[in-house]
Amino acid sequence: MNNFIFKLAILLLAIMLQSKLFAQEKPEYVVVIHGGAGVIKKENMSAEKEAAYIKKINEALQTGKTILEKGGTSIETVIAVIKIMEDSPLFNAGKGAVFTHSGKNEMDASIMDGKTLNAGAVAGVDNIKNPISLAYSVMTKSKHVMLSGKGASEFAKNQGIEIVDPKYFFTERRWKSLQKVQEREKKKLENEKEKHGTVGCVVLDKYGNLAAGTSTGGMTNKRYGRIGDSPIIGAGTYANNATCAVSCTGHGEFFIRYVVAYTVSALMEYKNLSLQDAGDEIINKKLKSAGGSGGLVSVDKNGNVSMPFNTAGMFRGFLKSTGEKKVLIYKN
Repeated sequence: MNNFIFKLAILLLAIMLQSKLFAQEKPEYVVVIHGGAGVIKKENMSAEKEAAYIKKINEALQTGKTILEKGGTSIETVIAVIKIMEDSPLFNAGKGAVFTHSGKNEMDASIMDGKTLNAGAVAGVDNIKNPISLAYSVMTKSKHVMLSGKGASEFAKNQGIEIVDPKYFFTERRWKSLQKVQEREKKKLENEKEKHGTVGCVVLDKYGNLAAGTSTGGMTNKRYGRIGDSPIIGAGTYANNATCAVSCTGHGEFFIRYVVAYTVSALMEYKNLSLQDAGDEIINKKLKSAGGSGGLVSVDKNGNVSMPFNTAGMFRGFLKSTGEKKVLIYKN
């Protein structure tokens, strides 16, 4: 009897150890995305619109999975995934970019390679179909990190980046949003809080390399060539193979002041915080106490994922080679 109990105990211990090892299995690859954060509540979302967002997020994740399964790199995955969202009118990036005060669309984007710490960004472009592609060209084909406005468009033409008529970015939904904001402005009413429209992607590939990218149309009714955190390395985008890859979405001015994306990496490197704790520290403590709203998506060198935000919702999702996958919108 005692021998039977001993063998049973050994068997149970082996099962427990195997389960623990499986739970801690490092994924071969991970792709994480966001499509903006803010006042996103289920009661304000129609079933059709919710389904459309979920479908597009799934499409973006599947695009990343296909590339990574075939041995694609983190950088090429970030570009391909973000282009899916830039081409959709659902998100405030590319085709769905919001309008400035003067009725134009001005877009920003950035990308960073965690292996080399090389980065590229563009700001205030109005005729580039996929700003993330131009950001990559700035990173790989120029001596600079950030180009803006007409200069960025000139560089795009020289690099064969797809140029479109600015009318391409017109959507009735975004135009109506501008009219609504400006009407409230005329009446000196406080504008309703909207979601911070930005798209982003962070990736860990089979080679252990991290990459991050972010793209946005900025803020509705913005003036004077305003630029937010999305094209600023360290504020809206950051990647370092030693720690993590981060893409942010939120009130850009706060993300710039608090260097949010880099802070996650710094807290991990210098204070030995976990990815989850580092993200919570900057988003749910420091940023929130300062009055800054928004969130971020991140993945560390071990394939751990964190998606903290301090708003009512954030379009987000992740997929791992282990089969784990989530697509979420609301806070709870």
